[in-house]
Amino acid sequence: MSVLLGAIADDFTGATDLCNTLVKQGMRAVQVIGVPREALDVGDAEAVVVALKSRSNAPRDAVSDSLEALAWLRQLGAEQFFFKYCSTFDSTARGNIGPVADSLLDALGADFAPVCPAFPANGRTVYQGNLFVGQSLLAESPMKDHPLTPMRDSNLLRLMGAQSRRRVGLVDRATVAAGADAVKSAFRDLARDGVGYGVVDAISDDDLLTIGEAAAELALVTGGSGVALGLPANFRRRGLLGDPAPAGLPAVEGREVVLAGSCSAATRRQLDHVRDTWPCIRLDALRIAGGDAVVDEVVERATGAWDDGPVVVYASADPDEVSRVQAVLGVERAGAAVESAIASVARALVERGARRLVVAGGETSGAVVSALGVRGLVIGAEIDPGVPWTKALGELPVALALKSGNFGGEDFFPRAFGMLS
Repeated sequence: MSVLLGAIADDFTGATDLCNTLVKQGMRAVQVIGVPREALDVGDAEAVVVALKSRSNAPRDAVSDSLEALAWLRQLGAEQFFFKYCSTFDSTARGNIGPVADSLLDALGADFAPVCPAFPANGRTVYQGNLFVGQSLLAESPMKDHPLTPMRDSNLLRLMGAQSRRRVGLVDRATVAAGADAVKSAFRDLARDGVGYGVVDAISDDDLLTIGEAAAELALVTGGSGVALGLPANFRRRGLLGDPAPAGLPAVEGREVVLAGSCSAATRRQLDHVRDTWPCIRLDALRIAGGDAVVDEVVERATGAWDDGPVVVYASADPDEVSRVQAVLGVERAGAAVESAIASVARALVERGARRLVVAGGETSGAVVSALGVRGLVIGAEIDPGVPWTKALGELPVALALKSGNFGGEDFFPRAFGMLS
């Protein structure tokens, strides 16, 4: 059977989030780590999601990587394509969402795609083209202080328009409420008028299902994982997909570790929740960049604390501390130092028996799976909206929960490990 849906995600946790959405809607999904350089058997997967590290790359590199992923997915026979970015539209003024979407439309010979990062289950909604995080506009949420992609505007039409060479229009809430045919008609009208992207309002899962149905005939859909809710049903209506089956949990025994690089408010709350009950070891970015033997020290401390509960290794910090570190090291050097250190810690701890890993942060997750040589992931059961347990493809016996920094409840870490008990 050919793959039905091929997806490209601009970070690793986003790819897992999308796979989780598709699995819940009844698709067999596999996540691959980067574009495979060697033959990779995806089995009977109906959806394949390529996880890239392209969110914060230079736009040219993000475009090149995304086009390579598209070419590989086309070789698998995918009928429709999905470009997945964060539900908080994480990007800079120059990209990379707009440049990547433009390049994918060009490669597919298509002239229109919807833009919808909404994920109501995690508090991300779109109304009149403005993105909300909970009750706050995006630009008034903690995302305004993101260390890599601070979001200072909430209007998706302006954000996408600044990045893309195509015009951007709006499909408003009243149209979405009128049903899939009305949304499909709005898509056609925008395309006929030379508009390349339609920002679509969505405040509920029902809205996302409507948008997904309206997108059945589009070559490319873009958005957060939420808008993919309605895509599997399109294939089911054509008799290409069976009834949904429950996702299983990976059966993996071994030591438990949390690796946190995200500085998001949600991840910091999750760390605070376990700080007094689990061994927590901080990675200091300035010491790492200064060449101190921090990794060896952290690994020794972590393995020495195995018996005291899951071990937490973190570089997360509040915005003021992040700013101080970036002022000394620069943004890119600071981020690279932390990612490299956490990846090295992960590799060493797995060599010593760690088998259940929760990783917080998209960039951190990318660094960890790359360091472990993971080529792909089978998706298991959901822990919190957007975050499932996964198991590495191949012989590496490791279960991974790759969590977007913004996702998960305060007690996410203990609940995640509790599901595997």
